[in-house]
Amino acid sequence: MKKVIVTGGAGFIGSHTCVELVAAGYEPVIVDDLRNSEERALEGIAKITGRVPLGYRIDCNDEGGMERVFAEHAPVHGVIHFAADKAVGESVADPLKYYHNNIGSLAILLRVMARHGVKRIVFSSSCTVYGQPEKMPVTETSPDRNASSPYGYTKVVCEQMLRDLSHADPLLKAVLLRYFNPIGAHPSAHIGELPRGVPTNLVPYVTQTAAGQREVLTINGNDYPTPDGTNVRDYIHVVDLARAHVMALDWMEKQAAPLCEVFNLGTGKGNSVLEVVKTFVEVNGVPVPHRFGPRRAGDVVSIWADVRKSRDELGWSCKLDLKDALRDAWRWQKGLERAAG
Repeated sequence: MKKVIVTGGAGFIGSHTCVELVAAGYEPVIVDDLRNSEERALEGIAKITGRVPLGYRIDCNDEGGMERVFAEHAPVHGVIHFAADKAVGESVADPLKYYHNNIGSLAILLRVMARHGVKRIVFSSSCTVYGQPEKMPVTETSPDRNASSPYGYTKVVCEQMLRDLSHADPLLKAVLLRYFNPIGAHPSAHIGELPRGVPTNLVPYVTQTAAGQREVLTINGNDYPTPDGTNVRDYIHVVDLARAHVMALDWMEKQAAPLCEVFNLGTGKGNSVLEVVKTFVEVNGVPVPHRFGPRRAGDVVSIWADVRKSRDELGWSCKLDLKDALRDAWRWQKGLERAAG
C-alpha cells in the first residue's frame, strides 16, 4: 500500500482527505501538531474507514521530527501539505506568525523530501492568491500577485517556491490546488470543522449561533457592491474538495516531470454571505440571529472559480451543493453537542 504523508491531516480538510485516501487504497501518515485541530479527528477517521490512522504530533517546522517520519515510512509515495495558519484577519494582525509558519514549514518539508527522494507533492493553496480580481470567474491564469492579506501572500510565495524548485529539480512533480471556500462535514458526522475559540470562518459561526453557543452572527459588511451588499464567495463541500486531492495525486503520477500545475477547486458559482445564512435556515429549519457589522480588513468583495481546467484535466467536479454542505455542517454541530453532553 502506497504511503502518503499528510501534514495537517487532523485538520478540517486534511481529515476528510485522509478518508478519501484510504478509500482509494492509499495509507495516509498524518503529521499534525494539533494547534488548530483535535485528536477526535483521528478517532473520526477510524470510525469512517475502519482503520486507525498513523499519526505523529509534530510541528512541520521541526526538521528533525519530519526527518524521522520520512525515515520510518520509506518509501513515501508522495506528500499532501495542508499544515498552515489560515485566518485572514489574524494574518493582518500578526503577519510574522504567518510568514514564519506557512513559508518556513514548506521550505523544511521540501528539504526533507529531497533528502528522501520523494518527488510528488500536492500543495494546499487558496483563492486568496488572486486578491480582488478584476474579472470573474477567476481562471488559473488570472493575476496571482495581488493577494490582499499576509495569509494570501504566504500562499503566493509558497506557490513560487514550488515553481522555482520544479525548475531546479527535473524530477519534481507538484500540483497546486487553489481552494475557494470549503464548508460542510462528512455525511457520517464523524469528522467536520473544529475551530478553536471564536470561529473565523462563516459556517462554523452560523452553526454555533443556530445552536445557541453564540448570541448573534455578525456579518462583516453589508455595503459591498454585490446584489445584497454582503461578500460573495464560492462555497465548496469539503468532501468534494477532499476527493480532488486523491485525483490530483493519481493524475500527477501519469504526467512527465518536472511538473508544477495549478488547479482551481470550487463550484463555479458565487453565493453571498446572506444567501448562505438564508439557505441554512431553509434547509435546517433553525433560526440564525444575525446583524451587520463593519467590513473586515483583508476581505475581498467577490470571488468565484472557473473550474473547467479541473474538470477537463483531473476529471473532477462537485457532486454536492450548498444545501448538502449546510445540512452536513448542522448534523456535525448537533453531534458535537451530543458528545459534550
